[in-house]
Amino acid sequence: MNIIKLYRADEALKPIDPVQPDLFGVAAGAVRFAIDVPNEVTMALGASAPVFIGVSGGRDSQALAYRVCAHLDDIGHPGSRFLVHADLGRVEWRDSLPVCERLAQRLGIELVVVRRTAGDMMDRWLSRWSGNVARYTKLECVKLILPWSTAAQRFCTAELKSQVIAREMRRRFPVGDVVSAVGIRREESAKRARMPAWKQDERTTRKRGQGHTWNPILGWRRGDVNDYVRNRGDELHEAYRLYGSTRVSCAFCVLGSEHDLRASTNCAGNHAIYREMVALEAASTFSFQSHRWLGDVAPDLLDAGLRARLQEAKERAQARVSAESRLPEHLLFVKGWPTVMPTPSEAALIAEVRRDVAAAVGLQVAHTDRDSVLQRYRDLMAAAAAKAGTEAPPSHTFEGSQT
Repeated sequence: MNIIKLYRADEALKPIDPVQPDLFGVAAGAVRFAIDVPNEVTMALGASAPVFIGVSGGRDSQALAYRVCAHLDDIGHPGSRFLVHADLGRVEWRDSLPVCERLAQRLGIELVVVRRTAGDMMDRWLSRWSGNVARYTKLECVKLILPWSTAAQRFCTAELKSQVIAREMRRRFPVGDVVSAVGIRREESAKRARMPAWKQDERTTRKRGQGHTWNPILGWRRGDVNDYVRNRGDELHEAYRLYGSTRVSCAFCVLGSEHDLRASTNCAGNHAIYREMVALEAASTFSFQSHRWLGDVAPDLLDAGLRARLQEAKERAQARVSAESRLPEHLLFVKGWPTVMPTPSEAALIAEVRRDVAAAVGLQVAHTDRDSVLQRYRDLMAAAAAKAGTEAPPSHTFEGSQT
């Protein structure tokens, strides 16, 4: 993949003198505001492929929108161009959509706002918790599963951003190549430091058209982003300007630092969703982040009743974790679970743990005795075997012996 660095003469400033070792692939003396334009993108743009520029309201997406549109103007791109914003609902900063709307007005292009039809981000967490409780009640999983998205399971990004944006792109352009411009930067994380400037987007690739993911500002530093937005005469999101946040995503992000979580609580527009999220912590006994309870970030925003429920939830969480820690590793959930039939004593242990977890979290669950657990495993394994067209494994008659 060949990449051409492009920049506009009227926007080029003096070369950057790196103030730290070049850890992110930004060579000393590189021209500020240059963008990465791989051959694949050049060819797609040359063929008038429509361009969707992802905007969240954060500074990276602001700089991305201005810089990509400048490049499209420079090359005389005749295709369609759009800003696209995935609205996450009540977890959004109140200034995010207005920033995107202002961008669209200043650039003179359409802003496409997409939303998950089944509800917003908070609805997704609530429905996930309801579904996980139902799964646990019916012994469809061994441990109770948390409601929140995590660094390892970022369904928040996949389901409420990437999927809904890709769906809209396919709807508008069922044939032909499409380009999705994204404002990620190598400086942000080790994972993003390894990102390519282009890759095929499987979500928008169709039989009669290829999808392209384009990361044109990968090499930019935060200072470049800030300066570029200012040079274009725009201002940053209120999260940066008024509250000192270092990033803009959800008002309270599972990946957010303590500093940014606290910054979010300083905005009155975020108080209602803060209390709603803490209430889910209290109901589920799962902290918002693995190492931090969101309710501890700004307890003064909670009423006495919610503070008391949160404290009780922390104690109940300890009881839940303690109970589930007694389960042997070979019985825990893996792909294709259940893969082994528990022995009678293991079934008795599973039943005991389920009773303890149910008591700790306040649930009404089935399969809380040895025989019921064994029968449930037989049914699950028989159903899996029937689906796979194989024979179910033998069940135990007594410890260490099989029928």
